[in-house]
Amino acid sequence: MIHLNNGNKEILRIAVPSIVSNITVPLLGLVDVTIVGHLGAASYIGAIAVGGMLFNIIYWIFGFLRMGTSGMTSQAYGRRDSDEMARLLMRSTGAGLFIALCLLVLQYPIEKTAFTLIHTTPEVEQLASVYFRICIWGAPAVLGLYSFSGWFIGMQNSRFPMYIAITQNLVNIAASLVLVYFLHMKIEGVAMGTLIAQYAGLLMAGVLWMHRYGALRKRFEWNVFFDKQAMNRFFRVNRDIFLRTVCLVAVTVFFTSAGATQGEVILAVNTLLMQLFTLFSYIMDGFAYAGEALAGKYIGANDSRALHQTIRRLFGWGIGLSIAFTLLYGWGGPTFLSLLTDETSVILASESYFYWVLAIPLAGFSAFLLDGIFIGATATGLMLKAMFVASVSFFLVYYGFRDAMGNHALWMAFIIYLFLRGAVQAFLGRKI
Repeated sequence: MIHLNNGNKEILRIAVPSIVSNITVPLLGLVDVTIVGHLGAASYIGAIAVGGMLFNIIYWIFGFLRMGTSGMTSQAYGRRDSDEMARLLMRSTGAGLFIALCLLVLQYPIEKTAFTLIHTTPEVEQLASVYFRICIWGAPAVLGLYSFSGWFIGMQNSRFPMYIAITQNLVNIAASLVLVYFLHMKIEGVAMGTLIAQYAGLLMAGVLWMHRYGALRKRFEWNVFFDKQAMNRFFRVNRDIFLRTVCLVAVTVFFTSAGATQGEVILAVNTLLMQLFTLFSYIMDGFAYAGEALAGKYIGANDSRALHQTIRRLFGWGIGLSIAFTLLYGWGGPTFLSLLTDETSVILASESYFYWVLAIPLAGFSAFLLDGIFIGATATGLMLKAMFVASVSFFLVYYGFRDAMGNHALWMAFIIYLFLRGAVQAFLGRKI
């Protein structure tokens, strides 16, 4: 029987619900694809894929609302500063609402620009436009949920985001099925189901907040909401995370497009192998969230001893899970790929690239953990520098070895990028 001390229990108390929340995220898209997959036309699936990708990019860029809120709230929690806890939720939701309103006002040029850059058939574009024009109205709910989720994690409570994620999936399934199969709304029904689920999640976040933290309402003071020093810090932290996310998106999108230029088989191989990275990232992100919450709490409480103990424990979990995933992928990875596709050419082509996947866990775990620790410490400037160095290195390695190594150069660049994110952060953050 494994014995866990209080420090490890504290980590798992935040990490496990966060992992469950992460795993439910792709289910929203999977439900939509499954429903339209039975409507009788492949164009529906293509439209959901294009629309989903577009919203993933848009909302990914604004992920700083969750991360920045989490780090600053956890520090206020550690200081037991109830006034600042309340103000941070106000600032974050206010910023999210402003961004959402901008997206709604600019939805037409965003749509036109997106479909100018995304090349697809006229039928898929028409259906994806319908999906976009409905789902864009969910921007206030999505960005509001980013703020609430970051705030809850900063308050050492990852169970509420888990409850919200599960609720969203259940509402999405029920609403989409009713709208599509009973009201015959087709892709409009799928989009409306997603929209209803998003606002159901926001409503639940508000109800949970009132139930658990309603006493903080008396701490809402509009006269200090726009405190210059506090607002400068809020936007500096979020600016750094935003620029860091831009680098991350650039690498991710380029990885896909570079694979696409090498033909359909290589694109399929890279897409399938990246599913193994995604699975690993869901797990490590849960421990990164624990790093955000606990590092911020102990920094806010000025407890360096507990902070360093938590960092050591997080890295213990990271090393153990990395070894476990490496062994798991080495043993069952090819079988997992065969479950995703029965295309023999893709499975055979993936064999020569599979050893790169085995390098992902050990090369990348520290990047996830240190991201969380740096967010908790609000050392976002250092995190941005590390991401910039890693991203530049990714492109230099790829273009330096592309002619000699082909797709292997792309995977080598990605592994080096993951490793450097962690290594540079470890060097820059050695005094945290």
